[in-house]
Amino acid sequence: MNTDRIYLTGYRGTGKTTVGRLVAQALSTECVDLDQVIEDAAGKSIRQIFDTGGEHAFRDWKTQCLRQVAGNRSGGRVVSLGGGAILRGENRTIIRDSGICVWLTATPEVIAQRITSDQTTGQRRPALTALTPVDEIRELLVRREPLYREMASLILETDQKTPPQLAVELNRWLGENGFVS
Repeated sequence: MNTDRIYLTGYRGTGKTTVGRLVAQALSTECVDLDQVIEDAAGKSIRQIFDTGGEHAFRDWKTQCLRQVAGNRSGGRVVSLGGGAILRGENRTIIRDSGICVWLTATPEVIAQRITSDQTTGQRRPALTALTPVDEIRELLVRREPLYREMASLILETDQKTPPQLAVELNRWLGENGFVS
C-alpha cells in the first residue's frame, strides 16, 4: 500500500482541514487544502467556478488539482479533500494509488450547525440543492457514504470530539499501523 499521502475525506464541516493541519504539524509536514489549491489554480473562488461553469467545471478542477497534489513529491503529506472528491472514479483511483484515506464523519444535524455557524463557508461554497441544509446533507450523504466507506482505511466520528482529540487519535493510528515512524 502506498502511504505517501494521508487524505482526509468527509462531508463539509467535519473538520478535514483543521484536523489535517494538526496532523501535519505533528508529522512536520504541511497540510494541503485541495479547495485552496483549486481556487489558486483557477484564480477564482469555488462559488465563482460554480457560477461560471457549474458543478461539472468544479469537479474537473478538483480532478486536475488532485492529480497535481498526488504527484507532487515535495508537497505536503496530509491532504484535506473536498467532500465530493470521492465522487469520481478517477479521483478514487488517484487517492488509492498515492496514499491512504481517512473518513471524518458527523451527523447531518451537527454538520449543518457547523456549516451555518461558519460564515466563510457560505461565502466560499454554494448550496448544491434547493433543500434545507439538513435535508441537503442527508440527500448527498446517501450517495456519498458508500464511497467514503469504500475509500476509508480509518473512520473517525467527529460529533463529540475536538480537532486536537481527533488529530491525536489519527496520529496514534498512523503510528500503530506503520504509516509514520
